[in-house]
Amino acid sequence: MLPMVVAGGLMIALSFVFGITAFKEEGTLAAALMQIGGDTAFKLMVPLLAGYIAYSIADRPGLAPGMIGGMLASTLGAGFIGGIIAGFIAGYAAKAINRYARLPQSLEALKPILIIPLLASLFTGLVMIYVVGKPVAGMLEGLTHFLDSMGTTNAILLGVLLGGMMCVDLGGPINKAAYAFSVGLLASQSYAPMAATMAAGMVPPIGLGIATFIARRKFAQSEREAGKAAFVLGLCFISEGAIPFAAKDPLRVIPASIAGGALTGALSMYFGCKLMAPHGGLFVLAIPNAINHALLYLLAIVAGSLVTAVAYALLKRPETVELALEPAKA
Repeated sequence: MLPMVVAGGLMIALSFVFGITAFKEEGTLAAALMQIGGDTAFKLMVPLLAGYIAYSIADRPGLAPGMIGGMLASTLGAGFIGGIIAGFIAGYAAKAINRYARLPQSLEALKPILIIPLLASLFTGLVMIYVVGKPVAGMLEGLTHFLDSMGTTNAILLGVLLGGMMCVDLGGPINKAAYAFSVGLLASQSYAPMAATMAAGMVPPIGLGIATFIARRKFAQSEREAGKAAFVLGLCFISEGAIPFAAKDPLRVIPASIAGGALTGALSMYFGCKLMAPHGGLFVLAIPNAINHALLYLLAIVAGSLVTAVAYALLKRPETVELALEPAKA
């Protein structure tokens, strides 16, 4: 799902170069970019999510019912939450049919290409239309309304939560959960969580890169080189750039990263920053209209990165250098 989201989101952001509403004029390049990104790539986001959840459960026979369920989730307004539910329903339905449906040996070959996709799609579709679709659509609409209308205090708390989650496992399940939550809201035109999430995800590698510079004596030469690479990866919103440091010293790196990420997420939400693109790091700032309050957004990233850098520079234990002693001369 994520490559589809990134490609589609950046296409949408590029359409905003010509103005926020330029895509409404038919025949223009802005309209074409929006058609590619918003009307095509983003519409495939939820079906792909559901399809590959089902695939992970039931292998290839789960793909078709999963994608059909995901498309129904989109058309019913159930969004990414409905897509997740559809993926699980389709996957376990396909797995159950494959396990319990007994056919003559001559018809066994039809199971993966006809019987399972047909019955699992029928079951998933009916459940989505009659059971899941409307309640989940109502829940998603309520969530979107809450996010759009919440007060400053709630916005800051959400920013702290998303920012902290982005820095807990640096590209792992918790990080991906916060990112997927924010990405899913883009389809509902709720852009503030995406801004907080991306800003916070940039903080650990940037902050650790700065730490290797301001506390050079505490780091080995190899760590200083890794810090330079981490800094560049952080600018690109690749949180995994901090993993070499976290793997070596998790009890100090992770708390320092969470502190900086939580501050950045809170500041981004407090400033009311809204990001239209789901990836790109600082380079998104070069796209006009992709983010509002660009300078305040940059300030939030700098503030969190400095907190992480200073915190880890203070917590870090100096590298011990063993000196080879020369044998005493006779």
